[in-house]
Amino acid sequence: MVLIGAEQLPAFPSGANSRLKLPRGASRAATPEDVAFLRRLYWSFRMEEMDPVPWPPEVKRAFIDQQFDLQHRYYVARFSSADFLILLEGSEPIGRLYVDSSAEQWHLIDIGFLPQWRNLGKGEAVLKTMQRKARAHSVSGIKLHVERRNIRAQSLYRRLRFRETDAGDTHIQMQWSEV
Repeated sequence: MVLIGAEQLPAFPSGANSRLKLPRGASRAATPEDVAFLRRLYWSFRMEEMDPVPWPPEVKRAFIDQQFDLQHRYYVARFSSADFLILLEGSEPIGRLYVDSSAEQWHLIDIGFLPQWRNLGKGEAVLKTMQRKARAHSVSGIKLHVERRNIRAQSLYRRLRFRETDAGDTHIQMQWSEV
């Protein structure tokens, strides 16, 4: 467990069964010491949607922190075989990659970068590496979910030959495969 204030969060799984190995120095396993960075990263994902909400900043922060805690608990419980990686530039954390590569079809759970590292081709490079590794391991494909309102990410996934396989009210499921 990771103690955050009075709150205890579950630790990250080891990802010991991973078939995904990113280039040396591009990532490392997330540790309890990364929770503050991951919270800040999560806040950067949600900042824009919180702008129009007429709450005081401290209430917004508490709400987003609570949402991060809930997401973290869900991801760790639901994806206990996943890799929870911190993406790096040198030794500086710049993003996160959560991926379960333990099954025949890999599941890209989450990928995201700090604002200053977005739109620089880093996500595309990570995804292309995942595709190469999936091919090398004869994986049937990679699936992911993307928010309907995240048009940029959808465009990137389509460029990399991910196809829509299902759509809900808020998210679209997409899949890449060599077939």
